[in-house]
Amino acid sequence: MAETTYTGPFRLETCARPNILKLVPYRCARDDYKDDGTNILLDANENSFGPSLPLDSDTSSPAPIDVQFPGLNRYPDPHQIPLKQLFCNLRNADPSPLSAAPPPPITPANLFLGVGSDECIDALLRCFCAPGVSKILTCPPTYGMYTVSATINDLTVVPVPLRLAHPATNNPADTFQLDVPAVMATLAQDKDIKIIYICSPGNPTGTLITPESIKEILNHPTYEGIVVVDEAYIDFSPAGASVAPWCTLYPNLVVMQTLSKAFGLAGIRLGASFTSPAIATLLNSLKAPYSISTPTSILASTALSAQGLSVMNKHAADIKRQRDFLLSELPKIPGIGRLRGGVDGNFLLYEILDAEGRPDNDVAGRVYKALAERMGVVVRFRGAEKGCLGCLRVTVGTEPENLRLLEVLREVIEGVHAGRY
Repeated sequence: MAETTYTGPFRLETCARPNILKLVPYRCARDDYKDDGTNILLDANENSFGPSLPLDSDTSSPAPIDVQFPGLNRYPDPHQIPLKQLFCNLRNADPSPLSAAPPPPITPANLFLGVGSDECIDALLRCFCAPGVSKILTCPPTYGMYTVSATINDLTVVPVPLRLAHPATNNPADTFQLDVPAVMATLAQDKDIKIIYICSPGNPTGTLITPESIKEILNHPTYEGIVVVDEAYIDFSPAGASVAPWCTLYPNLVVMQTLSKAFGLAGIRLGASFTSPAIATLLNSLKAPYSISTPTSILASTALSAQGLSVMNKHAADIKRQRDFLLSELPKIPGIGRLRGGVDGNFLLYEILDAEGRPDNDVAGRVYKALAERMGVVVRFRGAEKGCLGCLRVTVGTEPENLRLLEVLREVIEGVHAGRY
């Protein structure tokens, strides 16, 4: 039988939305180098110490989880109230920054749960932004999914870059903080901006945004839109750094968090957003009814139990100790330049220098490639982002992983400078 050749009028180029045809997709860590079982993966800011699940006292491995497999023939709970309450318990226990008295407690009515924080990023855009009309404000260098999701939703992105140094003191400790006057002015001038996304601690910067800056933006005298604070890495920051408790004080605040980082559960894809009951109701109304699966709910509930939190806190403390170790040892390697970001996440952003001691993207790119392809150590090149010339971002690993990184990084930088790589 002869094959049929389609001769109808369909053309992808005229059927698909123009903004989707031009879309540059988010490039995730596994796009460049896969997990082949032998690589040391220090590129995706995952938790190398494993999931925050209760340990078996005999084996020191995660204890068996009671998943009722016969129940998997039923749709999961669409509301997840018990799981939301566990998130509330977690953040209600935190002290509130800049508050003399604790704000009203967070309740499940303040929660939206999604498939990672990415679902909340997109849901907010669909909820508050009109395609082809509305705009969002971002503060680069920052998480790339804000721009990708805005492009998918046919929205304009207005960038207001983070400060590269304090204008008065030029203090490196102030690198990658919000340029509050510029943000305030932009929000006042452009009424089409409906959402501002603030990443704190920043990615790739690792810098915790000061709560004073966030509070000033929340109190903007004319801005009528949403202020989103993405706190994916907040559990690696000092205690009391989260502004999630403020969601009971500010009706336009959304604070996004995730179990992918400190909780070591990137594989279950669960994000939580703390906000006002009115915004939470809108977000929960527009989402798919069963997006949080039963196994995800069970694993998340276990991680948020008292036993799971004990494991998370131990792993976070281990990561902080290893972060301090890398902060001590990385600068000793010839060819390592300045720490460009902060120390409030589970990763560090360092310059890679050329043979003359200048940060250089070509050198950093070759170091990145040689580390992965020759040494099996995968980090993340970030030199193309604003203020990150010549930078590699390194996830804090376990002690053996970090020792291997230090060993091969010295060798690779020397080889790149000598022209061997």
